[in-house]
Amino acid sequence: ALISVSDKKGVVEFARALSEMGVKIISTGGTAKVLSDAGVSVVSVESITGFGEMMDGRVKTLHPKIFGGILADKDNELHIRDLNKNKIETIDMVVVNLYPFKEEVVEKRSPLKEAINFIDIGGAALIRASAKNYRFCVPVVNPESYNIIIERLKNNNNVITEDESFKFAISAFKYTYKYDRMIYEYFISKDVENSGMPSYMEFYLKKYKELRYGENAHQKAGLYIEDDFIKRTEAFKKLHGKELSYNNLVDIDTAFEAVNIFEEPATVILKHTNPCGVGIGENLKDSYRKALDCDPVSAFGGIVGFNRKVDRTVAEQLYKIFLEVIVAPEFDDSALEILKKKKNLRLINTDNKTLLEKKYKYDIKLIGMGFLIQEKDYTEKDFSRFEVVSKREPTEDELKALYFGWKVIRFIKSNAVVFCRADRTLGIGAGQMSRVDSVELATMKAKNAGISLRNSVLASDAFFPFRDGIDKAYNAGATAIIQPGGSIRDKEVIEAVDEHNMAMIFTGVRHFRH
Repeated sequence: ALISVSDKKGVVEFARALSEMGVKIISTGGTAKVLSDAGVSVVSVESITGFGEMMDGRVKTLHPKIFGGILADKDNELHIRDLNKNKIETIDMVVVNLYPFKEEVVEKRSPLKEAINFIDIGGAALIRASAKNYRFCVPVVNPESYNIIIERLKNNNNVITEDESFKFAISAFKYTYKYDRMIYEYFISKDVENSGMPSYMEFYLKKYKELRYGENAHQKAGLYIEDDFIKRTEAFKKLHGKELSYNNLVDIDTAFEAVNIFEEPATVILKHTNPCGVGIGENLKDSYRKALDCDPVSAFGGIVGFNRKVDRTVAEQLYKIFLEVIVAPEFDDSALEILKKKKNLRLINTDNKTLLEKKYKYDIKLIGMGFLIQEKDYTEKDFSRFEVVSKREPTEDELKALYFGWKVIRFIKSNAVVFCRADRTLGIGAGQMSRVDSVELATMKAKNAGISLRNSVLASDAFFPFRDGIDKAYNAGATAIIQPGGSIRDKEVIEAVDEHNMAMIFTGVRHFRH
C-alpha cells in the first residue's frame, strides 16, 4: 500500500492496522515521518525509485517503479514480463489525498503566485492511475473509508472485491474532478478579475431529496445540491410537520434571508415569496405583533420567519392562526410543546452561524435560451450613494423609517412599494404592472387592515416614471420617499415632492425582484 496524504486524520491507525495484517507500507516525505514516528514500519519511495525528492518536493513519486506497480494489469502477460524485467513490485492500494487548495487558496483568497504551490501533481496522478486500474489496485481518497476497509479486509481474508474497488474508483474520480474544477475556477476568476462574470461555470449536482411535487401537483421536483453545500442544506432542520414542498423551500429561503438582514428582534411573514408583514421590536413577541398587524388576512396560511429563539409567549400567538411553516434559529421546549399540537405545521430550525458565515454568490434561473446567472443582490445596507434630492432634509425619524423600508423592499416582487415606519410595514404593494398601481394597492391594503398611513414613509424598488405615484403617496399620508432615481422625469418627480414639502432620497441602486 502506498500512503501519501495531506490530511493526516486517522492515517496512523489505518497504516498500523494494515501493517499488522502483513501489508508493506510505502510512503513519502511528511507522511512517512508521521508513520515512522508513530512506530509504523515504512519503506520510503526513495528506496524504491533510487531518486530522492527534488524541486522542493514537486517531484517524488513520478517514476516507472511507482506507476508501473500501480498500473500493471496482472492478467496481461506482457505487463508481468515488464514488471519482472524492471524489478517492479506491484502496489495493491493507493491511499492519497491532495494539497488543501480550498483551505489555503480559495478560502484565504491567496494570490496566484502562492496558489501554484498548492496544486498537487503527483498525488492526482497516483489517484487517477489507481482508479484506472481499480481491478488490481484499490484507490482510497477519503479518511472516512479507512475503518470500512480494515473491517472488510478482516472479514474477507484480506480481499477487497472488484465491485468494491470499482466504487472506490468512482469516489476517486469524483474527488480529482472536484479538485481540478476548483483549480480551474480559481484560474478563471483570476483571468476575469474585475472584468465581469466568469467565462465558464460548471455545476456538479446530486439529488439530495425527492420532493412531493413542484410548484403544482403535476410537476415532478427534487432538491439538488453541490457537495460543498451539504452543511448549508443541513442547516435547515425540520423539527416537526409535513414533508416540505417545492414552494415551502422557496418561501423558507426567502424568509430566512429577509428576517436576518435585521440586527434587532425581527419577524417576517411571507405569502408566495412576498412579505405581507415585517416588524422589529424590543422582543420577538413585539416584532411578531407588528408584522401580523400589517396584513392579518394574507398571513393566513403563510410562512413566518424569526431571527431569535421562539419562546412560549410567541408560540401562544402563533398557535392562534393557520400557518404553513415557522422558521427560527431556535425553539424552546415550551414553544415546541405548543406548536407540535398542530400536526401539519412545519417547524424549521436554522443554524444561523453556518448559513450567515458564507453567502451564495450567484442567483441562477433557467429560461428557454439557457441559464441566466447574476450576482446576488446584497446591497440593502449600502448607504454610501444615498443622496437627499428634495429641498427638505428627512427628519431623524423619517430617516430610520426610510432605511427600514429600503431593507424590506429588496424582498418584494416588482413593481414594489412599501409604506412603513421605523419598526414595521404598514402597507405593501407587490407585483403590479405599474408603480402607481402598487401605491394604490399598498394604500388599499393598509386601509383594509385599519392602519393609518399618516406620517409614514414610502420605499420603492425602482424609480417613479411619473409624478402620479408621488401625489398618491402624499395623499395617503407619506411624508418622505426613498427610491433609486434615474427616470428621465426625475426633475418632475422632485418638483412634486417639494410641492408637498416631502423629503426624498435617491439611492442610486435598484432592487427589482422578478
